[in-house]
Amino acid sequence: MPKQLDVHQVSVAYDNVTIVSEVSFCLGEGQIGCLLGPSGCGKTTLLRAIAGFEPIITGSIQLHGRVVSRPGDTLAPERRRVGMVFQDYALFPHLTVERNIAFGLRGLSAAQRHARVIELLRLVDLEPARKFYPHQLSGGMQQRVAVARAMAPRPDILLLDEPFSNIDAERREQLAREIRELLKRDEITAILVTHDQLEAFAMADQIGVMGAGRLHQWGSGFELYHEPADRFVADFIGQGVLLPAEVIGETRVATPLGQIAGRKPHGLAPGHAAEVLIRPDDLSYDEASPIRGHIIARAFRGAEYLYRVRLANGAEVLCLVPSRHHHGLGDEIGLRLHADHLVLFASESQR
Repeated sequence: MPKQLDVHQVSVAYDNVTIVSEVSFCLGEGQIGCLLGPSGCGKTTLLRAIAGFEPIITGSIQLHGRVVSRPGDTLAPERRRVGMVFQDYALFPHLTVERNIAFGLRGLSAAQRHARVIELLRLVDLEPARKFYPHQLSGGMQQRVAVARAMAPRPDILLLDEPFSNIDAERREQLAREIRELLKRDEITAILVTHDQLEAFAMADQIGVMGAGRLHQWGSGFELYHEPADRFVADFIGQGVLLPAEVIGETRVATPLGQIAGRKPHGLAPGHAAEVLIRPDDLSYDEASPIRGHIIARAFRGAEYLYRVRLANGAEVLCLVPSRHHHGLGDEIGLRLHADHLVLFASESQR
């Protein structure tokens, strides 16, 4: 797949303080990527560097095979064929929906401009609202107008900076899926910045987890969840706890929950102390199980409870239990381990 975006060893600094440090990743044509991480991790700064708003101090950025940023040389944003969607949408309040979408179309005849606007109105399902003004639209509709406007001139890449932050939490994941469908239908390469992993999972083909200016891992949502590259990714993606473990074989460890066998060698010799990641879905509720623990915290999730359970040795785990099995704080329950692969890290004391 041809590379549409190639970020190679890119660093960005403000006032001699490095904000982004030697980040590398690439996106193929039509792929959707995501920079995911907590506030202040450098993801928006990196997006601004890709757009051309920030110079870089190391590395290079290529768009469609053309170098657009290198140290001391930054191609202006308006010459990069990059579309941007901002947190506040930045729609023109005095322009109708169709005129907002048409705003960025240059060098086309009136007929071509009209045809592209109609195409996009149909694509984002807003043709009935074409004569409406932004204040007459819901937040989700405004978001679709902003995306359509950015897509109108067919940019080489579309950049979305926390585009769902002003949308109700229960609507964000659905809207992310809708925007993904629009981009895929128009075969537009895009990169999203967000701190919300559910948005990232719903929208992106490839996700980069960032922390303190570094890219810790670049991969699919499945890879990030099941094969985290380090403790930061394991902690940030999903939920889980690291249990103490002892390596007893090439692909086997002993834990307070019993032995776990892995599908791949983990590189730690037998006898080494380690920590194994246990997700809530690695455990099930089973009163016949000899593994017992006491509930020390719980959160109602509708169909399920998320319980925090303290085991006999003091270790704590998380498990999801159908809410028809109602237990109170302090109750003892049985757990059964279903983990069939290892996410293992060397013990902190042996690093």
